[in-house]
Amino acid sequence: MIKKKLEKNNIVNFPSKITSIEKEIEAIIFAAVEPLDIETIESKLSKKVNIEKSLRKLQTEYSNRGINLVCISKKWSFRTSPNLANLMAKEKTVEKKLSKAAIETLAIIVYHQPVTRAEIEEIRGVAFGTNTLEILMELNWVKPGGRKDVPGKPIQYVTTEDFLSHFNLQKLSDLPTVDELGSAGLIDTASVDDAIFGTGKFYREKQDDKKEDIYSNIDEMLNSTLADEDKK
Repeated sequence: MIKKKLEKNNIVNFPSKITSIEKEIEAIIFAAVEPLDIETIESKLSKKVNIEKSLRKLQTEYSNRGINLVCISKKWSFRTSPNLANLMAKEKTVEKKLSKAAIETLAIIVYHQPVTRAEIEEIRGVAFGTNTLEILMELNWVKPGGRKDVPGKPIQYVTTEDFLSHFNLQKLSDLPTVDELGSAGLIDTASVDDAIFGTGKFYREKQDDKKEDIYSNIDEMLNSTLADEDKK
């Protein structure tokens, strides 16, 4: 007698000996974004049954599987089997909005790099808040770019390739010019000296004693770009 060889596949075999109502309960709990109590499950069923009995049956069916049906604080949900916890890795993305101070600081670094902490504070007209520069460095948008050849040798800061990538820029010279920002209504070009507006890597710095507060609205440009990125 020739025995037939059974072919194996990768299809997950869910419990087969369950009633239509039990299938409904299974689907309701599976689709829920949070654990459900018995009353909530009952309100979604096509007819009334002994829900607790059905839940216990499903719990037994799933007890030896990779996914278990568990009851915590009288609420039911599907969870990964505890003995498989080492295979699971939880990744959580935390979205944080940059403060106005951080965006202003970023704008100054972008258009005046390389620039020192003291120079940033002088341009902004206020001292740094707590961790303002550190936040930009944690995002890897800003990094130390050597030391300035002056007494004390202060660290200078520049933008990174990640900054260009995040704002979809090929190079720093792709940034909007003073005229473009003026046309967009973000700054008042009548009160801005073109010679002090631009990145150190692409323009000759022509600094004088005049210090213009040209960054009060640039944060709107950066904020709008960040908002567009969040929608993607």
